[in-house]
Amino acid sequence: MTAIAPILEFDDDRTVIFLPDPYRFVGKAVIPAVGVLCFFQDVLDELKAAGDLVHLGDLASEIGKHPVYRYDKAGKPLTIFHPGVGAPLSAAFLEELIAVGVTKFIICGGCGVINREIDAGHPVILTSAVRDEGTSYHYLPPSREVKPHPKAVAALEKAFQTPGMEYRSGKTWTTDAIYRETPGRRKLRLADGCDVVEVEAAAFFAVAQFREVVLGQVVYGGDLVIPEGWDGRGWHKRKDDRKLMFDMAVKAALLL
Repeated sequence: MTAIAPILEFDDDRTVIFLPDPYRFVGKAVIPAVGVLCFFQDVLDELKAAGDLVHLGDLASEIGKHPVYRYDKAGKPLTIFHPGVGAPLSAAFLEELIAVGVTKFIICGGCGVINREIDAGHPVILTSAVRDEGTSYHYLPPSREVKPHPKAVAALEKAFQTPGMEYRSGKTWTTDAIYRETPGRRKLRLADGCDVVEVEAAAFFAVAQFREVVLGQVVYGGDLVIPEGWDGRGWHKRKDDRKLMFDMAVKAALLL
């Protein structure tokens, strides 16, 4: 029977026409098995300028090259990568990193805030994502939510249990349409228990479950998305918060 919408026609067949070819993307470089996916290009640029990142190769899209780096911390190598923006692109890059041998991931990024109690810059360790996007439905049967790996969540929580460090755990609303975050849909997502909104987490969690890898994500409070009016709160200019999020993601990754 045909589903009411194609997105609900889940196919669990693992025989596919096109798979990522690891040698096509990064040559024969040795890729560390633990990775940090960082959405903060400014942080990566500073690390690169300081000589802290070793360029291993590139993934590619029509946007151009997307460099894959090695970052050595506490005597351990980590894969560092900017995953792009939006569920389809980020999920594809996650697939390609898994294909070259990365099996454990911590992701750090920003988010919109629908729970007005969350201040700009406040870290939120994601515990679940409402699947209001499309990519996750190609990896898992239809459901309302998808969760990150508990080992990754535990690593993040342990990393943030630092004296003077405040954080919260919470649920996110993953959407494909940032300009269709209506008051009505926001109300529904608040009723679901969501605190924040972004455009990749559900896809990340679904790919990770399908490929049986460990993955967790932390975001920091960004723009305020409320019916009274949108407030950017200068979220993308919070340089210290962004660097802190990267450092904490690295700390968590080293615990995996």
